[in-house]
Amino acid sequence: MTRILHVLDHSLPLHSGYAFRTRAIMTAQQRAGLDVRGVTSIRHQASLAKGATVEPVEVHDGLTFHRTMETVTGPPGLREWRDIAALARAIEATCAIWKPDILHAHSPALDGLAALRVGRKLGLPVLYEIRAFWEDAAVGNGTGTQGSPKYWLTRQMESRAVAGADAVAVICEGLRTDLIERGFPAAKIMVSPNGVDMEMFGTPVPADPARAEALGLTGKTVIGFIGSFYPYEGLDDLIAAMPMLLMRNADIRLLLVGGGPAEDALRAQVAASPAAHAICFAGRVPHHEVEQYYSLIDILAYPRKAMRLTELVTPLKPLEAMAQGRLVAASDVGGHRELIADGVTGTLFPADDPAAMATALADLADARDIWDVRREAARRFVAEERNWARNVQRYQPVYQRMLDPQAGGAVSDAA
Repeated sequence: MTRILHVLDHSLPLHSGYAFRTRAIMTAQQRAGLDVRGVTSIRHQASLAKGATVEPVEVHDGLTFHRTMETVTGPPGLREWRDIAALARAIEATCAIWKPDILHAHSPALDGLAALRVGRKLGLPVLYEIRAFWEDAAVGNGTGTQGSPKYWLTRQMESRAVAGADAVAVICEGLRTDLIERGFPAAKIMVSPNGVDMEMFGTPVPADPARAEALGLTGKTVIGFIGSFYPYEGLDDLIAAMPMLLMRNADIRLLLVGGGPAEDALRAQVAASPAAHAICFAGRVPHHEVEQYYSLIDILAYPRKAMRLTELVTPLKPLEAMAQGRLVAASDVGGHRELIADGVTGTLFPADDPAAMATALADLADARDIWDVRREAARRFVAEERNWARNVQRYQPVYQRMLDPQAGGAVSDAA
């Protein structure tokens, strides 16, 4: 049985898109007959609630994770290299007791560089998987600036990890195209797209009338967003569109589920809006209750702003909404265009344009005669093209070529 050690930034029990993608990959690989474990960086502990305990080896949802138990200090620049060294020691210690066949490292580049260090020492092949360019994610989150020294250094580290890996995986064509334009060979890069575990998330739950009543949504057409409130998500544009939406349909309501850095600004915007009575913040909800909120929403809206991050990277949330049998409407940035066929599996509208968004959402809300066909087409797309049970099969020929280089063939054949 082939053993795959996943090298990770963080994992369960933390709840994030990163952790859920990891869980989906590892769970699907276990079901496919692979032996898998994970090892996390020092950033896992840093992300836990204050006072939370961490064990050297933990099991969550049937998955085994080894932890980097060191702490790292120092000024920026030096601290990152110490981070790489600490994770490399944890990877090597895990290899000593578990003997993996392949190291499958996931971004950020710090994880890839640590895996490469151990791979070279122990003679293990390394697959490096990029979920986003973290320098662009920092710009999108408001914690970095494009063109800054930190942005440049992060980009250089990413390129170094890509160059050193035996094979590279990315989550979408946007990232693959960018790497090819940097000069990396296309044959080295496969696409492992975002997906949904249909066994876990593919059976919609019925709406809870009491919850709908408590939120003031009974008998209303509900537009919603479920996720993290980052500036690049464009929720300010969605709020700005609400007065225009209400002019078309007074029974429309907006439900915002989640929280994040932009929350305070969004709440202030709603308080000053003439549509405030029609907008509800549900706050952060436990992950096991998320399906209950999907069941209350007719149209999931994803109004991401146009920027390098959103043009290159595909999000997970629209796929979850499709799996839940919800209608999806999203801005026409590159990441959404990879997932949504306009007029077939969803609706696309111009990014950064509240008026155009209002028109598209109002038109969709009025077109109830197409709702069932649209929802069925979207759910079928996820089940057939973005189901993790199928997605993980893309890794297998790449793993085989890494274990047997004489087999030849291009990595991208698996894309």
